[in-house]
Amino acid sequence: MSLYYFGNCRTEEQRAEMERLDAAGICLFCPEVLRAHEKQQVLWETAHWMVTPNEFPYAGTRLHLLLIPKEHVTDLLDLSPAARADFWEVLGAVRERYGLSNYGLGSRNGDSRYTGGTIRHLHVHVLVGTGDEDTREEAEADEGAAPAAFTPVRMKFSSTPHRS
Repeated sequence: MSLYYFGNCRTEEQRAEMERLDAAGICLFCPEVLRAHEKQQVLWETAHWMVTPNEFPYAGTRLHLLLIPKEHVTDLLDLSPAARADFWEVLGAVRERYGLSNYGLGSRNGDSRYTGGTIRHLHVHVLVGTGDEDTREEAEADEGAAPAAFTPVRMKFSSTPHRS
């Protein structure tokens, strides 16, 4: 089975990179590869996790990080107990480091053909919309439609990528 599922690629650039890596039998998210990848910079790591910006961020996000376990698994529940425990420490560090009070968190677990994923190596998305605290507070005070400058995070996990 391929390390990648091409049916869910969002851009031609993403597909080309995945095809190149797959032909070489390389999993981008395995530690030794991710650390050496030019575009997918590891911001920091722990004994069990690496944190990196998404090379192909979702539309409408001002911050899109990936939390990637060093273990090559496709389901959070298949991680070692130590890696599962360390996840919460990493997430807390992300929240603190970026001063996040609002964020989306999501992962796809299992076969990418059915989850909407592209890389068959577990990773957890941390997503922050394009709005800032001032526009969020304005939207909350108004109780009406959010200001045009404020885009909340929308997460939809499907087996087919959004086509615009």
